Amino acid sequence: DGEVHISELKNGNTEMFWNPTSEVRRQRLKRHIVLFEEQTEFESERLWQHVTSAINKGDQHKATQEKFVLEEEQRNAARERRENGTEWKPLLFRHDATTNEWHYKYEDLRPWDPLNDIAQFEKNGILQTMERHLSPRMTNHKTTCINNQIARHKRSAKDCRRRKASDQPSNHSQNTESSCSTPESVQELSDDDGKYLDVTGSGFESLCAQCGKEMNHLKEIHSAVLSLQRAQQDIHR
Repeated sequence: DGEVHISELKNGNTEMFWNPTSEVRRQRLKRHIVLFEEQTEFESERLWQHVTSAINKGDQHKATQEKFVLEEEQRNAARERRENGTEWKPLLFRHDATTNEWHYKYEDLRPWDPLNDIAQFEKNGILQTMERHLSPRMTNHKTTCINNQIARHKRSAKDCRRRKASDQPSNHSQNTESSCSTPESVQELSDDDGKYLDVTGSGFESLCAQCGKEMNHLKEIHSAVLSLQRAQQDIHR
């Protein structure tokens, strides 16, 4: 929030590098914190609450004591695991043996896409990005679902034709209704690669639960964002 200066050690000159204006401060991202009563035992705000309270009160001695208590508990827990032969398996971090460093498993270092990315949020310690359009991962997943449905429909159609041919009693009964008829709303399936049919017809099942749930969620988020944008425009006017 403050000014940043660059100082040249050789000549002692100092110049302004960054000076955030009040407008810049108003536009910064808002910080959202999980409600204290909803936090788990080892989340930072709850775990370090007594240390934080002592620091805010200016009681450095009390803060040091509370910090020692926490660290001693962690050392005792590590000692018990070693004695019991229990392996510690981190949920959110992985150890790089080459550099001897710990790395967050779900880090997302790609540039922010203002045209597609709506918001980044954390759930159960995992950072996720809400997008306006399906990511390549979800697009591939959706395509796989559709292809699986097409394959099932092809097998079903072949079985129908096979049963029709074997169950045909005589020429005069060819016009009788078959129990394995193909829905009229479904177009003929094509074996040509790259040609997709009307997958919204009644001959196909709906997308898998994961696709449908995420698509509905994206629609709700997109609708909410549009509503907020309209409200902001009204406020500016």
